[in-house]
Amino acid sequence: MVFNKISIIGVGLMGASFAMAIKKNGIAQKVCGYARDENNLKRAIEKGIIDEYSLTLREVGEGCDLLMLASPVGVFLELIRGIAPYLGENAIVSDVGSVKGNLVYEIEQAMPQGVYYVGSHPIAGNDKSGLDAATADLFKNVNCIVTPTKNTNEAALKTVSDLWGTLGCRLKRLTPEKHDEIFSSISHMPHIAAYAMVNTIKAIDEEYLNFSGTGFLDTTRIAMSSPQMWIDICMLNKDIILSHLAVYIDTINAIAALLEANDKEGLKQQFDQARSLRKKLIKSNNVILNKE
Repeated sequence: MVFNKISIIGVGLMGASFAMAIKKNGIAQKVCGYARDENNLKRAIEKGIIDEYSLTLREVGEGCDLLMLASPVGVFLELIRGIAPYLGENAIVSDVGSVKGNLVYEIEQAMPQGVYYVGSHPIAGNDKSGLDAATADLFKNVNCIVTPTKNTNEAALKTVSDLWGTLGCRLKRLTPEKHDEIFSSISHMPHIAAYAMVNTIKAIDEEYLNFSGTGFLDTTRIAMSSPQMWIDICMLNKDIILSHLAVYIDTINAIAALLEANDKEGLKQQFDQARSLRKKLIKSNNVILNKE
């Protein structure tokens, strides 16, 4: 599988890592980047991450076999509507976004005749962002979710699935709705909890943060993630996240009630249950756990 031209919109951690992985595996004759920060694109050229770049969607779209959306999910539709007229017949569009749901169907509707969209979400990344954090091995041994619908072109789905498999991912299929339900619970809601935990310490006494040890740092690592990226995710998956936050708040309140009642046995049951579930994740080597 070799593409003539792969274009990547957004050359940050995910987009640059995708470009590096593509080049490492010899999957494209040419990798083109697009972003609003030309200095970032020039640095990507200097580092050999991309072969060329453009500041216009027309140049990025023309002659493109595969378009990968790696920008914040909040601008996916705007970008697709801007580039759609320049995509040729049989071009494939995919993405690395962590929200699917209604967005998948809206992107499908924006596709020109003969251009095919396949939603994908590699469960990869870290708390750092930007070009300098990128690595060609970011997608090795991680799960990648593809989210086909009844409208998905089977040949395009196979191409995108094979592509992620070549980059080292383990492929899993989910509906867009089930994807958002799952990732609200194990990614979106926990990110909000991490942000809230850090802000809680500030509300108590910001100076206490200077005494942080590895436990606090590990627990709040994902609060280092890009705020803009997570604002977009929260807005697009709002209803499900709110429902899961309600469950989280109920769980916190239940533990608080046990503490108020000096119920040691009840606390032990809560803590033992969580510890047992967490240990199972380690034993199963579930990469979703440590790859946000």
